Amino acid sequence: MSSRVALITGGTGGIGTAICERLARAGHRVATNYRNEEKARAWQEAMRAKGVEVFLAPGDVSDPDSAAAMVRAVEQGLGPVEILVNNAGITRDAVFHKMSYQQWSEVIRTNLDSCFNVTRPIIEGMRERRWGRIVQISSVNGQKGQYGQANYAAAKAGMHGFTISLAQENAKHGITVNTVSPGYVGTDMVMAVPEHIREKILQQIPTGRFGAPEEIAAVVAFLVGEEAAWITGANIAINGGQYMGW
Repeated sequence: MSSRVALITGGTGGIGTAICERLARAGHRVATNYRNEEKARAWQEAMRAKGVEVFLAPGDVSDPDSAAAMVRAVEQGLGPVEILVNNAGITRDAVFHKMSYQQWSEVIRTNLDSCFNVTRPIIEGMRERRWGRIVQISSVNGQKGQYGQANYAAAKAGMHGFTISLAQENAKHGITVNTVSPGYVGTDMVMAVPEHIREKILQQIPTGRFGAPEEIAAVVAFLVGEEAAWITGANIAINGGQYMGW
């Protein structure tokens, strides 16, 4: 398998960490962004302790200039980005009739605008080289909706709209674009939810458990490989059966 330069946004989070580790162990040169340098460096050292090297670049994916500078830093440090995983995301939950514009816009900028901000400086190089892999990390709640998450669900659904349009535009240039939509994964964020709420969520999952970050990473690793060259515009649901739309 060829060694590629892979940029994973939001790589220091639970799912992002698993993706970084999986792709690095597959032989790729992996990079991610950060906003808090102290926390990012501590995370980098923890990854090194596991034998995984990840290049760090400062960058706010919600800001187009900052995102472009981050891409330039990665390409100067590692080379042209050939694999992009748009994984960065936040929540600002509230029922819509009480949601502020700030809660709406922060989620849209970080979760959806970031796809434009990071992909735009990368896509032309992929087209010139006639090879590329782009994966959006969406959510089951972008497929089925969720009470108190109109902003999050709208952004995550929009990510797949971005995927299928970009997939059509770039298929003839050797670039695949796909979406992965995880359900509830046992990250620190999910496990911090009060136990009685977690139990209610588990009751909605036919497999009876939360997913593991490594399970999401395995799907991403497949989609960015050579064997997935004929898969583009797909939305891969990985949610334990919680949502089975087709």
